[in-house]
Amino acid sequence: MAWIRSALHVAVKLELATIPAYLCGWWSIRDRHSQAARLIRRIVGDEMFHLGTVCNLLVAVGGRPRIRDAAPTYPGPLPGGVRSGVTVYLSGLTKDSVRDVMMAIEKPETPLARSVDDSLTVGAFYGELQEAFRTVAPELSARGQLAKHIGSDTLRPVRTLDDAERAMEIVKEQGEGTSCDPSDIFEDDQPAHYYAFGEIYHGRRLREVHGTWEFSGEHLPFPDVRPMARVPAGGWHRPPTHVRRLLHRFDGNYHAVLKNLERAWDGGGHRALNAAVHAMHGLGTPAVELMEIPRLDAHGNYGPQFRP
Repeated sequence: MAWIRSALHVAVKLELATIPAYLCGWWSIRDRHSQAARLIRRIVGDEMFHLGTVCNLLVAVGGRPRIRDAAPTYPGPLPGGVRSGVTVYLSGLTKDSVRDVMMAIEKPETPLARSVDDSLTVGAFYGELQEAFRTVAPELSARGQLAKHIGSDTLRPVRTLDDAERAMEIVKEQGEGTSCDPSDIFEDDQPAHYYAFGEIYHGRRLREVHGTWEFSGEHLPFPDVRPMARVPAGGWHRPPTHVRRLLHRFDGNYHAVLKNLERAWDGGGHRALNAAVHAMHGLGTPAVELMEIPRLDAHGNYGPQFRP
């Protein structure tokens, strides 16, 4: 049980670590109606659903999510030794960021359209958690868990071991797909995250050709983006006053998101969760304003630092 709770705390950190990087890529796209923007927006919603799922799982086994402690520092590694060697950084959407951050995070153990390495995958991490739940068969409590529509998904309390198994399977399959089909669990036939990012990177939709999956379908143009530079270690160096004000405004909203998410699973319930959602909606405007401001001493523009 101690290992399960510890691993679920890592899962909270893991899911939280992906969202800022994906949000920066999405905010940097000028046309929010473009195919790439729609793909990334869906994935952000899925990751928020995953975060809610692991919070429910942690509460079900008698734990409490420590959201503020889980907030990552960028650039940095993924928690729990997942995808060792991958450095998650914040920047606008580029081919490099899609390949080296987004696809690297979501990479399956056995990709249908790409080779594999030996590092621990997100799917393997959740597979170990599933095995631990099967072995220990812990008693689960729905008290303090939350239910909410998040994007195209519905967060539900985990009441039984079958619920827990299915919840973790959805997290795995939405990220890396199944071993035979990257989209067969989705009613809207959208590809799993790894393959969606692959479509953006390769500029082609994924399709099956004679039993083999490949990026050779309809052309998917890389979007026009705001050129947000990579946020360096320690944040932007001596930004001008108007940039500091926007950074402070953004980070204040980010702090409110984390604080209210933590309260939501610690007795605050839906009122705190709704406050977190409201604060999250306040992140986009200062983020985009920052991405429109060029740095005078270097290439690229400013952007949010996600420093609460």
